[in-house]
Amino acid sequence: MAAVITFFPVGNGDMTLIKLESGRSILIDMNIRQSGDGIRDVSADLRRRLDTDETGRPYVDAVLLTHPDQDHCRGLIEHFHLGPLADYKQPKSGELAKIVIREMWSSPIVFRRTPKDQTLCKDADAWRKEARRRVNLYKANRKFAAGDRIQVMGEDRDGKTDDIAEIVVKAGKTITSIDGNTDTAFRGRLLAPKGQGTDEEEERRSKNHSSVIVRFSVANGEKLHACRFLSGGDAMVGIWERIWADHSADTNTINYHLMQAPHHCSWHSLSYDSWGDLGEKAKVSPDARKALGQALSGAYIVATSKPIKNDKDDPPCIRAKREYEAILSSVNGVFLNTSLHGGEDDPVPMEFDVNATGPKLRAVVKQAATSARSLLRTSTAATIPPAGIGFPPRPVTPVKPAGFA
Repeated sequence: MAAVITFFPVGNGDMTLIKLESGRSILIDMNIRQSGDGIRDVSADLRRRLDTDETGRPYVDAVLLTHPDQDHCRGLIEHFHLGPLADYKQPKSGELAKIVIREMWSSPIVFRRTPKDQTLCKDADAWRKEARRRVNLYKANRKFAAGDRIQVMGEDRDGKTDDIAEIVVKAGKTITSIDGNTDTAFRGRLLAPKGQGTDEEEERRSKNHSSVIVRFSVANGEKLHACRFLSGGDAMVGIWERIWADHSADTNTINYHLMQAPHHCSWHSLSYDSWGDLGEKAKVSPDARKALGQALSGAYIVATSKPIKNDKDDPPCIRAKREYEAILSSVNGVFLNTSLHGGEDDPVPMEFDVNATGPKLRAVVKQAATSARSLLRTSTAATIPPAGIGFPPRPVTPVKPAGFA
């Protein structure tokens, strides 16, 4: 099967699914709102794209939470199973089966403690507790049971992740496995977070929405780097300046065929100045723009945001859109907005097929939006296994990439 990257229309929020050639899936963030009144039921869109195990449980192989803002984790409690797999409850008549998260990918900041200047929403707090549960299980057993896996994205400060080094991916290193299995259909270079500082620094970083940033390489056949996809959550200008300082000597580590415009096309990923206050006098950071400007020939930049208007809103920001369009103009690239894909009144998921020559945007096929509950009519009843029984082995399509980053 060919790899597909799907951006869901969730307004000012993020929700992206990578389906690899191997069949494995990676969900980056979620923003599942109550459908109706122009809000699409992306829960149904997601479920149609997920596999189910032999018991009928829908699952995603890995879920990456870039940071714990509500527009990146909304719907976690309602739609996903949390806790030991043995506690998975068979849905009652009229209920949807919850989605199993086989492996969590999480920053250590999230599960270590709540930032002093923030109150986590219920979904973010639920993620924090589940991440902590999985980390503590690993500390106690030095191994994982099915449904308990976690990879920690970045080191904690003061050596607090030294005792779990086997499950920590350090900044600058490469993610090579999903749910405990090496998968040659992708690689993920972790660009941030890069260690943690003092309490004061962490509070500042939290205010600036410092996020997990990954440059994925998604394979097509033997070509690993068929699609280089840069995902940056809500990372702000200072983080992109630091990424440029770290990677300017080798831009192959940060270039891309496809990029999700950070923070829903916010000006603050490119500048310290306020667009609302200064307007056209606001100055772009040269280094942040260079970090975000490493577009390859024919690249796409996708704004996962509400429609971008010529006004003072931020995010999304019309000035940020113009900067991204300028970046793309020199490589014959295309700027897209998820809220306009298929029509502003009824946007549909935006899908990219990963071909040997790069990502290719699928043509829009309009169809009536369906609700997640409509799937109940066609799904078979799930039979939940006894406690202690986990996942069956997954057949994996062998991929022999030409080389790894």
